[in-house]
Amino acid sequence: MTDTLMHNYAPLPVNFEKGEGAQLWDTEGKTYLDALGGIAVCGLGHAHPAVTKAICEQAGKLVHTSNIYGIKNQRTLADKLTALSGMDNVFFSNSGAEANEAAIKLARLFGHSKNIDQPAIIVMEGSFHGRTMATLTATGNRKIQAGFEPLVQGFVRAPYNDIEAIKNIAKNNPNVVAVLVEPVTGEGGIKIPADDYLNQIRDICDQQNWLMMLDEIQTGICRTGKWFAHQHNNITPDVMTLAKALGNGVPIGACLAKGEAAKLFQPGHHGSTYGGNPLVTSAALAVIDTCEKDKLAERAASLSVKMLTGFKDNLSDLDAVVDIRGKGLMIGIQLDRPCAELVKAGLDAGILINVTAGDVVRLLPPLIISDEQADQIVSMVSDVIRAFVS
Repeated sequence: MTDTLMHNYAPLPVNFEKGEGAQLWDTEGKTYLDALGGIAVCGLGHAHPAVTKAICEQAGKLVHTSNIYGIKNQRTLADKLTALSGMDNVFFSNSGAEANEAAIKLARLFGHSKNIDQPAIIVMEGSFHGRTMATLTATGNRKIQAGFEPLVQGFVRAPYNDIEAIKNIAKNNPNVVAVLVEPVTGEGGIKIPADDYLNQIRDICDQQNWLMMLDEIQTGICRTGKWFAHQHNNITPDVMTLAKALGNGVPIGACLAKGEAAKLFQPGHHGSTYGGNPLVTSAALAVIDTCEKDKLAERAASLSVKMLTGFKDNLSDLDAVVDIRGKGLMIGIQLDRPCAELVKAGLDAGILINVTAGDVVRLLPPLIISDEQADQIVSMVSDVIRAFVS
């Protein structure tokens, strides 16, 4: 049989037919517990009634017109996001990569406004920002870049969680105009930096007149126990990107800006045919309203303590477990060996998990999981890891 799909993926041998909350059912009727949430996308789980209602009602009225015209839902969502974040304005896109592309373009406009002909952005080793040409260049993973040379110029790399490296770049590279960083690395292995890392980056950016740009595509929308991860540090970036959980599965991204960065884009500088259309913004508004009403940031924070304690109780006796770490419902269990096969082992056991950075089990469950489901995730993942390392 001819495969008419390009071979971009190597999907596991399962097809899901329906979902509800944190559960999924495949075409054979088997039930699974979702501890991955579509890679931090389905923060409200599957088939959430508020999102379903918003999509259905909006689809029955108006799906798309383009940004040639005003879009009421778009403006309402922008008002919500800026109020929650303290940012000034928003550009809506269709994905996280596109949101990061917008941030990169803002940084270049900012650099040229300062008469810097070759503006550069500091990015981090082990980061992930997308797969477009600019964002894969910004990404600190050679495997993602290989074969796509020539890469885009204008990026300077520093080790993650190394503030001295950023200071050294500041001394030696007058072309730097911005720092782009994840508050917690996602694809990079759930690495959590020092408590003051983001604060020190904020200070350096203020001293150097750089833009502080935060990729909150995976950490945003209550995932870490705050609406946005940088709020743990009581700082505000100049640029912040969002996607994933913002639409709970409906494709939407956002690039938020503040201060001078908010004044850079003018008509003709950037755009998107679909970005922020009536359908996706109606879904995102339902997500925001539900997160507010159900206090899901606080819920993620309390579940984090419960689950991390459970994993440490269950796995701390295993020499193969190097570290158990997390921020909110963004949890990583690092082993002393490559463990990609755990994804299939988890599937066989009836739980969806992920392995990133080669040796880190990544868990990103929906924020709406019950206490019982949280305990089930801890138990099932612990059993899969024990079987693997024994």
